[in-house]
Amino acid sequence: MKSGFVAITGRPNAGKSTLMNHIIGEKVAIVSSKPQTTRTKILGVKTGEDYQLVMIDTPGIHKPHNKLGKRMEKYIYTATEDIDALLYVVDCNIKDSEIDAEKEALSGLKISDVPVILAVNKIDTVPKLQLLPVLDKLKGLYDFNDIVPISAQNGENLEELFDKLRDVLPEGPKFFPDDTITDQPERQIVAEYIREKALRLLNREIPHGIAVEIERMKKRPNGTYEILAAIYCEKQSHKGIIIGKGGEKLKQIGSLSRHDIERFLGSKVYLELWVRVKEDWRNRENFISDIGFE
Repeated sequence: MKSGFVAITGRPNAGKSTLMNHIIGEKVAIVSSKPQTTRTKILGVKTGEDYQLVMIDTPGIHKPHNKLGKRMEKYIYTATEDIDALLYVVDCNIKDSEIDAEKEALSGLKISDVPVILAVNKIDTVPKLQLLPVLDKLKGLYDFNDIVPISAQNGENLEELFDKLRDVLPEGPKFFPDDTITDQPERQIVAEYIREKALRLLNREIPHGIAVEIERMKKRPNGTYEILAAIYCEKQSHKGIIIGKGGEKLKQIGSLSRHDIERFLGSKVYLELWVRVKEDWRNRENFISDIGFE
């Protein structure tokens, strides 16, 4: 039996969460095209007959600008402690001017004594001939154990990547029951589904300033779920944008969220959303902890 923990790191928007979801085979981390979608550590568990791979998805490595950013930075570095391997993800569309930033991000991780595999992602977006010079540049970032070009979006080369991850796992016991796919509480997953839909539907300047808190989640006698969730924003002007004209934007967020939540819970859901203003919440330590960033 082989088992172990593999942290997934990289700079924002490299496709880390999409990659983990594909490897685990279930949607355990939300995804969007906006940087810093992932805000905390998320465990995904994949179990086979002779292995258990525990993947730790982390926020994108960035310079924090507020207390939430500092909390996210802490998650990154604690996730890379006591791991068995590290999977570093880079967008193959990387520019020459970004190479030094990738090298700096890698140098800040305490990974000198574990295997490090580089996943060069989004290869479906460039012609194959353009990949070779990119791979040559990335080889100089670190003494990687392996470099695997992949597409997390369409699954290209993911089996090869998974085989390499499984090969570097040490012998050991299972850490979770066979049917476990994540360590996240149901409430947290539901809140993240709602935030994901808001990220997709709102303007670029608003999403980083929103948070979602599940205020009530109750299962009725008939098996349906009653869920009341609050979407927090930092400015009164943002509240109107989130709600939309005649409440249409909020209704759209709720409708799309309900679809994922019902699939996840396996039951019908009555979902009610409210929008509340909490000015500068990303710099309020107590509030950050209250809404689940422990």
